[in-house]
Amino acid sequence: MIGDKLVIDEYHYAAAKFVLEHLDELKPEVPYAISVSGESGGGKSEIAHVLMENFIEKGLKVIVLGQDDYFILPPHSNHQKRKEDISWVGTQEVKLELLNDHVKTLLESNNEVVKPLVHFAENKIGTEKVYGPFDIVIAEGTYTVMLDNVDIHAFINRDYKETKRHRLSRNRDQSLESNSDHELTFLENVLQIEHEIIREHIKLSEIVIPPPDELLTNKSAG
Repeated sequence: MIGDKLVIDEYHYAAAKFVLEHLDELKPEVPYAISVSGESGGGKSEIAHVLMENFIEKGLKVIVLGQDDYFILPPHSNHQKRKEDISWVGTQEVKLELLNDHVKTLLESNNEVVKPLVHFAENKIGTEKVYGPFDIVIAEGTYTVMLDNVDIHAFINRDYKETKRHRLSRNRDQSLESNSDHELTFLENVLQIEHEIIREHIKLSEIVIPPPDELLTNKSAG
């Protein structure tokens, strides 16, 4: 997504290290795909970025596919659609089948993939051309555990009530443009709906990333 803002901190580095250690144990065969999923503000984009940097340092060809690029509507239009019809919130907002197909193509062939590319500030969805094959494809986003063409699923075990500070630091909640009680209540409703969908995804994941208080405490103790 053009205009997205990554805020990488100690937790994201520790979480990426946690994932890499588990990958060493699972020993997936290259090429493979890994997803990083979880609730809004959990650090999916940041952890995926740190993982990508680590893989590149090992000489691997890597790409990150962000679910945010695969929404049917651009960000501000999607927000308005949610306000008009709260039932719009969920997996139906996203072209998950297209994302799933792109994961497979970019792992297996050198065919051109024309993927969507969101322009956040302009509220537009453009395109970009990508050519595989890649050694590793990282798919990150709230619902990416549901992708059939992903081999290893990593889930961030944090709910939206724990991630408010990080969401604010990235300025991703359009509804916070107004601090009215109505807008804040609407945002809470959206996050609660997503929570109900996503909370069961932990059962579908081979790697469960602990929250900061647990992960960083263990790191300090080690």
